Amino acid sequence: MLPVHEALPELKAALAANAAAVLVAPPGAGKTTVVPLELLNEPWIGGGKIIVLEPRRLAARAAAERMAKTLGEKPGETVGFRVRMQSKVSARTRIEVVTEGVFTRMILDDPELAGVGCVIFDEFHERSLDADLGLALARDAQGVLREDLRLLVMSATLDGAAVARLLGAAPVVESQGRAYPVATRYLGRDDRLRLEDQATRAVERALAEESGSLLVFLPGQGEILRTAERLAERVRRPDVDIDPLYGALTPAEQDRAISPAPAGRRKVVLATSIAETSLTIEGVRVVIDAGQARVPRFDPASGLTRLATVRVSRAAADQRRGRAGRTEPGICYRLWDEAETRALPAFADPEILEADLSGLALDLARWGAADPAALAFLDPPPATAFKEARALLARLEALDDKGVLTAHGRALADMPLPPRLAHMVLKAAASGQAGRAARIAALVTERGLGGRDVDLRHRLEGLDRDRSPRARDARALAERWASLAGKAGAEEALSDGLLLAFAYPERIARARGPLGEFQLVGGRGAFLEPTDALARETWLAVAELGGGERRDRILLAAPLDEAELAAAFAGQLETEERLEESGNGKLRVKRITRLGRLSLREQVDDSPDPALLTAALAERARRQGVGVLPWGEAAQALRERTAFLRRHDDSWPDLSDTALAERLEEWLTPLLAGVRSLAALKPEVLDGALRTLIPWERQRELDQAAPARWTAPTGNSFAIDYAADGGPRVEVRVQEVFGLAEHPAVAGGRVPLTLALLSPAHRPIQTTKDLPGFWKGSWKDVRSDMRGRYPKHVWPEDPATAAATTRAKPRGR
Repeated sequence: MLPVHEALPELKAALAANAAAVLVAPPGAGKTTVVPLELLNEPWIGGGKIIVLEPRRLAARAAAERMAKTLGEKPGETVGFRVRMQSKVSARTRIEVVTEGVFTRMILDDPELAGVGCVIFDEFHERSLDADLGLALARDAQGVLREDLRLLVMSATLDGAAVARLLGAAPVVESQGRAYPVATRYLGRDDRLRLEDQATRAVERALAEESGSLLVFLPGQGEILRTAERLAERVRRPDVDIDPLYGALTPAEQDRAISPAPAGRRKVVLATSIAETSLTIEGVRVVIDAGQARVPRFDPASGLTRLATVRVSRAAADQRRGRAGRTEPGICYRLWDEAETRALPAFADPEILEADLSGLALDLARWGAADPAALAFLDPPPATAFKEARALLARLEALDDKGVLTAHGRALADMPLPPRLAHMVLKAAASGQAGRAARIAALVTERGLGGRDVDLRHRLEGLDRDRSPRARDARALAERWASLAGKAGAEEALSDGLLLAFAYPERIARARGPLGEFQLVGGRGAFLEPTDALARETWLAVAELGGGERRDRILLAAPLDEAELAAAFAGQLETEERLEESGNGKLRVKRITRLGRLSLREQVDDSPDPALLTAALAERARRQGVGVLPWGEAAQALRERTAFLRRHDDSWPDLSDTALAERLEEWLTPLLAGVRSLAALKPEVLDGALRTLIPWERQRELDQAAPARWTAPTGNSFAIDYAADGGPRVEVRVQEVFGLAEHPAVAGGRVPLTLALLSPAHRPIQTTKDLPGFWKGSWKDVRSDMRGRYPKHVWPEDPATAAATTRAKPRGR
């Protein structure tokens, strides 16, 4: 008897009295395969079906096969399964084990879930986007259409109370205890070694120290294959088999990995998180956990989803550890230090917070819920990401201007594909290329099909040659997709690259720099190995990218013809007209046609249209600022004078850089007719244009309130610097202000001039805003010094009454 059996009476009672319940049972309790069979004959089922959701195809098939074996049957009889590319169900089937994505399609096609008595969400703690959406839709259907429908959420590590609240205060039933105890050994982390080397050492140690088969958790396919290579070289024991286990393998290869080792032999199963839940691998009593997982991370800004390697959560580590105690006491080796466990996050982030939400947004639009707040989500989708998802659907013509599902959008929703790939297949169908596009969609969604070549064309050839059951199922599935897309009229050849571009327009790339370097539409870099044949292409459409810090590795792509691209994306092309200077100094216009940040065409016009040239020059002045204009001294002084007056009276015109830039069409554009460059403008012309911005009646006032020059008693005039520190300033030799008993001022006498008094040699003597005070004060000391330095000049004792002069003393005096 498995531990979950003790909780069955309470669980059955809870579901008999309530529309929903939550079952929390640790790994090894037996909930996945025991609970559905035990509920099958409950009165409230009423002869209906039980749908069991699993996060992965492997788990769904394995659970169905184990339940069928318990009944002494084969899958497809009482218990069946339905997963992508494979199903075994019949008219007799009462329990259907399905992947979470398949359930979403089921409930969207039939919101009432006719004939279904209970939906079980197994391993809900993984919090996949499809599981969250499926539960929200099922909860909505239960409340509106099916009050008799039962919902059961099961998990090994979950905040049961939070889910219970989501389900309307549903009862929480707990199953205590594991099947068998598991001891934990920490091996530490060696940063000098690659992960696969550390894993290989741990496997060697475990084979020497323990009995039974091993389950080794590694982050991804690459680490698994490299570890397998090392083990093949170093573990030369005839009784040990090395079996990889990851999503891209065929069902037969996955079944071989999880099947019991033959008598007298041991297995080392190298697995991703695919083996983390809902699987019992017979004979495994040792788990080696690298403590890492590879998860998708969506970047709304770029539209790209990249795989990131992250530390597992404590919940996931506990799940993995539990795999060792399914059938007997076990051992878990962890490739980190014990203290690090406390630093692990309690749970992994729900996928809904990190994923591309375009599929979710499309499904909600089909459900009739444009706002996700209308449904019960444990974690609502982030507003920004959801808004971007709807924007993508609008670009894919799935939503109209009001956000309502279009006819094309309904067709997309009917396709069991992500929106981008569904759009590609439908666009291709219009040209009679649905079959080709559907096979491309199969390659993109099924990792490993057709080989590992970067060139999509070679992968398609590999898929067509492949006679394996998985390839056969993929081709059959593609045919169904093509059939759903409908028949087209006249056939038109579309390249594989263009088909990919329909799905991933932001992943169109153009070659730049060294061989193999490319730039994506958004500006980010991507690369191929220079030895790859695609590295010599000018344009690529990219289907898959491997994440990097500054640039991404291109993993799957196809060549793209520029003319075909320009025709297909004509509505998204932008033309920029850039003014530039040729080698001989003449201005010309370069017309650049772009798709995002990528240039398709560049044309140079050495004799641009005068109106275009005028507009381009004005735009340059606006973009670079009016400071680039060849201002003369008069124009600059005029701006400084008006700025000075504005500080005392804001009714004066604003001639600052910012204000002038805002009024370019009023004063600058008329000056640009016939001009080939901004530098060709004459300073006096700019001065005249500025004056037109000052009303005529105020121009006379300007000359009175802020004259450009000041006249000394000698009759000489001096420029007034209105931009000087301390206010308007005039530099003048001290002899020229003799006889001046009153200090000069501007602005109607309100602002004294700053007089910078100079010696006969034009060296500074004194700066003052109070000339009479200077005559009466420090002049005596200045006079004494000046008489010694310049004895040939007149230095009167009372300069306020002396005659101004520009000369030295007459000879003989």
